[in-house]
Amino acid sequence: MVSVFADLEKMPGFVAGKKRSIGRNMCFTNLANQDKLTCLQTNHFFASEVPENDDSPILPGLPDDVAKHCLALVPRSNVPTIGGVCKRWRSFIQSKEFITVRKLAGMVEEWLYFLTMDTEGEGTHWEVMDRPSHKCQALPPMPGPVKAGFGVVVLNGKLLVIAGYSTKDRSTFASAEVYQYDSLLNNWSRLSKMNVARYDFACAEVNGLVYAVGGYGLDGEILSSAEVYDPDTDKWTLIESVRRPRWGCFACSLDGKLYVMGGRSSFTIGNSKFVDVYDPEVHSWGEFKNGCVMVTAHAVLGKKLFCMEWKNQRKLAIFCSEDNSWKMVPLPLTGSSSVDFRFGIFDEKLLLFSLEAGPSYQTLLYDPNAAKGSEWQISDIKPSGVFLCSVTIKA
Repeated sequence: MVSVFADLEKMPGFVAGKKRSIGRNMCFTNLANQDKLTCLQTNHFFASEVPENDDSPILPGLPDDVAKHCLALVPRSNVPTIGGVCKRWRSFIQSKEFITVRKLAGMVEEWLYFLTMDTEGEGTHWEVMDRPSHKCQALPPMPGPVKAGFGVVVLNGKLLVIAGYSTKDRSTFASAEVYQYDSLLNNWSRLSKMNVARYDFACAEVNGLVYAVGGYGLDGEILSSAEVYDPDTDKWTLIESVRRPRWGCFACSLDGKLYVMGGRSSFTIGNSKFVDVYDPEVHSWGEFKNGCVMVTAHAVLGKKLFCMEWKNQRKLAIFCSEDNSWKMVPLPLTGSSSVDFRFGIFDEKLLLFSLEAGPSYQTLLYDPNAAKGSEWQISDIKPSGVFLCSVTIKA
């Protein structure tokens, strides 16, 4: 097994001539012992111009699999810098393979992202929590018009903000636009539009694909249509519709299937207890009638779905897909039962963020693996503004 050179200028294939600054304090390792990192502490180090064509080696003088491992060992804070070196490096960093190699190298980091509203209620922005300090930093502004009713999904270390609606002159305009935030390169880009503009719909990632179901359409009609996004082709494809239209619903992935529940099918029928289940292997929908209604928060932790219903803000409803059963866990709270919560996932624990400010409302932490009686704790994790939603990205 070869060693990765601490100084790139000493590597075979790197010659004097036109050079480019790559970054500071970048780490590489001896591949025979991946537990030992050798860090460069010089102010700068340089590599010769990295060729831009797809057939050229990623790092001259090294096999591509070794070179990919080298790039995957770069600390996350330095990844945007190396992403600017050349198109070949940037393309690799943007690929699913980069996350896979980082996992194998033990370099994957977990980051918590918040969507918050300004205290004046005039705008929203995304921010990321620094893990050591629990302080939040703003992301670059998301492109496109300000929207509501959109869907949020994490896919391959990236954040997808899907569809939604915007308003102008008191009119509502449904959108089919999709934007992607790359958590490693810290930038936004536009993806292919959906086939159907929609808002207040259900969406989730299942087996590396993103599904969107139901919602309202362009003319305010309630939709039963469903579609799937493949990141490899950057294309949305319509699939079999659900058996009844539904809006205000949510979706999640359990056991490799798409579960859709909550919301309504019409204004007159009321809240739906039906659960629509899509099996990607047979490309068809099934259903059962044992779902939560009027769900204000949901999250999947492990193999279980956690929900909170509007009618019962003092208990967690936990769904097990093995037998389609629910159990209730009381929250350790007193006082008003009308306070809404939203969920987040961090370090394999469930976070409950209060939507009401005040000394008596703190972030709760639920650890399903803790000893009985010690599942609940208080957490100091808080967004900087009014909490709207959160996602966890591992990359």
